[in-house]
Amino acid sequence: MTTRPLFRSLFLTALAALVMAGDARAQDLHPSRRPSPLGVARTHLSDTYVKITYGRPYMRGRAVFGTNTGDATFLVPLGQVWRLGANEATELTVTNAVLIAGKRLEAGTYSLFAVPGPDRWAIHVSPQLGLDGTGMLDAETGAFTANVYDPGQDVLIFDAMVESLDEDVDQFTIRFESSDDGAHILMSWERTQVRVPVQEAPSG
Repeated sequence: MTTRPLFRSLFLTALAALVMAGDARAQDLHPSRRPSPLGVARTHLSDTYVKITYGRPYMRGRAVFGTNTGDATFLVPLGQVWRLGANEATELTVTNAVLIAGKRLEAGTYSLFAVPGPDRWAIHVSPQLGLDGTGMLDAETGAFTANVYDPGQDVLIFDAMVESLDEDVDQFTIRFESSDDGAHILMSWERTQVRVPVQEAPSG
């Protein structure tokens, strides 16, 4: 092999390696490869489509729910606003009006937050979208603005009673369970579960 073809071969090999490395870095940003992957729960209530999109963190040996003290730190402290998952704020979409925990919610997409307590969670339904947790990240500048979420804008707040589970749920899970008059939204993590009824709203 002459010098020129050898140089060309080495150059193309190096270029291919750089492209592959760039692709690998780009793939690391994909939601499926995040430490807390993206999850979707969905159901149909007759003609109404209901979808919840959320990040699914793992316990990873950490204590999840509790009151922070000098001796113990919890992943989701009781009494503080939580994004109901990880990464971006959890979002609920309904294509028609529904009754959620007995309260009417009009068709649209909303952010969901919770303030967990020992016996019940306060669930907040917010019209603010595009939030990263309770703040907002500027995709162009990379600047993060904390505390953008404003509870004063909530369209609904309701309570969900806490149920105790016999075994740990390692990965935060939201799912739908059919009921006689609609469905229940089940949110489970560690040994805690809350249940929220949802059904089609009467017309008018």
